[in-house]
Parts: sequence; structure tokens; C-alpha cells
Amino acid sequence: MTTLYLVRHGETVANAAQILQGQRQGQLNENGIRQAEETRDRLLKTPIDAFVSSDLKRAIDTCKIIAKPHGVETVVTTPLLRERDWGSFTDCFIPDLKGKDWPEDIESLESLKSRARDFLTWVKETYPDQTVLCVGHGIINKAIQSVFYGKQMKDIPKMGNAEVRILKL
Repeated sequence: MTTLYLVRHGETVANAAQILQGQRQGQLNENGIRQAEETRDRLLKTPIDAFVSSDLKRAIDTCKIIAKPHGVETVVTTPLLRERDWGSFTDCFIPDLKGKDWPEDIESLESLKSRARDFLTWVKETYPDQTVLCVGHGIINKAIQSVFYGKQMKDIPKMGNAEVRILKL
């Protein structure tokens, strides 16, 4: 059985400003760095075989902070863990989007859940019987849990920045 420590990246400048970053790289702010360090410290004595991250900077930076005491300098990255593509909503102020019609260029839930399924299959095949820490993003992490638990996205609680959830695959 593969044990997956699913982590959301630390808070970013855009998170704090309520800007929808989607697949933009993003930059951890001071609070986000502190959140990643707190997660690192909580997992310090947890044996972890591999560290995987979304290929977006905010997730990579969070993963590197958590991985460093484990002697890991570079982490494996995958676009499967990228955040949802928000299309023309990217870079918008989130409160301004309330009640607006969604544009056609937003990644569909079907596509997002398909990536989530592909990610879970990839982790199980690549890291059988290992413990893997994976840093992703709020919505893709929600999709991963939705697929894993067989629940609707709306039934999966939102993850806080640098929050960890454990899935036994």
C-alpha cells in the first residue's frame, strides 16, 4: 500500500490578495514560508520515501522546504498536480467573480478529475508500498480526494495552506 501525504502549498502573495492564480507560478509570502516550515517541523520524524510537487513554483518551493531535513534537495515534479486552469478568470480578484457567468475556457471538472485519477494511478505505480509526500493546490487536491473517496467535489472540505491529508492508496 502506498501512503500519500497530500499537501497544499503555503500561502502566496496572490492568495493573500484574493487573486485567482490558477496555473501561474505564484510566490510564497512570509506567512506561506512559515506555514511550510511548520509542516516540515511536524513531519520531521516521519519517514518519507519520495517528495513530489506540482510543476508550479509555489508548490515546488513548499515541497523543498518540507523535504530539506530529509536530505532531499530536488523534488520530482509533475503537471498532473497543477492547479485548475481558470482561463480568463486567472488573475481576477476573487470577490469580483461572485455571480459572474463562467467563461468557456475554464478547465472542466471532468478534465480536472481525469488528471486526479491519472495522478493517483501514477503515484501507485511509481511508488508502490512507499510513503510519498505530494504538494499540490487547493482545487486539484480537492479533485484527488473526490476521486479517491468517490465523493462529489463539494463534499470535500477545503484544504488550508500547507495542510496535510493522508490517503492510503
